[in-house]
Amino acid sequence: MSNPLIEYIRNKRILILGFGREGRSSYRYIRKYLPDTILTIADRRDVYVGDRNVRLVTGDDYLSCIGDCDIVFKSPGISFFGVSVPKGVEITCQTDLFMRFAPCMKIGVTGTKGKTTTSTLIYEILRAAGVATCLIGNIGVPVLDKFDSSEGSVAVIEMSSHQLEFTTVSPHVAVFTNLFEEHLDHYDGIKGYASAKLNIMRNQKADDYFIFNADQDFSAFFSQDEVKSVKVPVSASEGKKSEFLRSLTTLNPRLTGIHNHQDIFFAAAAARCLGIGDDAVTAGIRGFGGIEHRMEPVGTYKGIKFINDCIATIPRAVMCAVEAVGDVDTLILGGMDRGLDFGDFCHALLESSVRNIIGLPETGHMICSRLAESGSGKRLFRAAGMEDAVEKAFRVTEKGKSCLLSPAAASYNYYRDFEEKGGHFKKLVRLYGESDG
Repeated sequence: MSNPLIEYIRNKRILILGFGREGRSSYRYIRKYLPDTILTIADRRDVYVGDRNVRLVTGDDYLSCIGDCDIVFKSPGISFFGVSVPKGVEITCQTDLFMRFAPCMKIGVTGTKGKTTTSTLIYEILRAAGVATCLIGNIGVPVLDKFDSSEGSVAVIEMSSHQLEFTTVSPHVAVFTNLFEEHLDHYDGIKGYASAKLNIMRNQKADDYFIFNADQDFSAFFSQDEVKSVKVPVSASEGKKSEFLRSLTTLNPRLTGIHNHQDIFFAAAAARCLGIGDDAVTAGIRGFGGIEHRMEPVGTYKGIKFINDCIATIPRAVMCAVEAVGDVDTLILGGMDRGLDFGDFCHALLESSVRNIIGLPETGHMICSRLAESGSGKRLFRAAGMEDAVEKAFRVTEKGKSCLLSPAAASYNYYRDFEEKGGHFKKLVRLYGESDG
């Protein structure tokens, strides 16, 4: 049986743009079927492939080779803002090709926050219902890694804006969790960011489903008249929940807080679009084991509960975590400055019950300065780095209460990603917590 994806690219000049996790996955998949095809691999960094049929283009001008190819497999982290694409060159990505050619049903999940929890909950519900499924995409598994085994299954795909930017096919069930300022350095402002995400529903058909957050006003970004599929609004408002949905919010201690409850409701709505019954929904939510770096309990050390929420890279996510935890005495925040407006966030912090705020470079220091200028009664600490922050947290946090790491910023100024940052925090908490000092 022929592979439609491979037949589509077989006689094209192929460029793999970016050679991180997804780029390497694309290379492996192409080589599995086209071992002798000449490929171009381009990356700002130096890379090594060890393949005589590969042309490498590296350095600051690595994008200059786009015009030499027919089709570009673009990696998610590469911004095309301001890049001129030569006529006749197709820019695509793994997500687009999977959506076009994979022989399976697709459920796509996007939004600024809640993607991973919602995707994982849908996956757990499908498994509880006995449905063949896979969980792929932005969650850390490149979609082409599961292309060949996807036939007849339901693929749950976490989709970032970067993965949706050049996607031309929409999933049968599309979930849009929320939209807040994020990745503005990658797009032409919030509208460009929103436009990329809305590719999740833009090409849906009349018998598809668009599940969206009814508690957020999206009118600045799309009109309800643009939606060709069946619209499924989801609300976390108390008065709009059925008794069954209300019962789901108490099933799992890893799913506390209104934002997590809304993710539960998104997942339940997606399950119902596929005709899955309430018993499987309940079992799937009970079986959810939590997401690493999302409100992840690290442990109780020296009487203090430590929680790693390093995935919270925007202010809204931080305040959701503070509300969900309930007894945050110390908040560690800060990271790379991406030009976000922290005015409302500072006001929310002032109104919160958090007593100690420890700021990491760069944005944490800036937030501490703004709070100090406002005459805040909070105890403010500027930490030199994570080790200094953890040491301070042990010193100032009231026993019996919680210390929450929730950055409200990206991690790239000191770390490779939020996973590395969260891992460093957990290591230091355990090191200090188990010491005699």
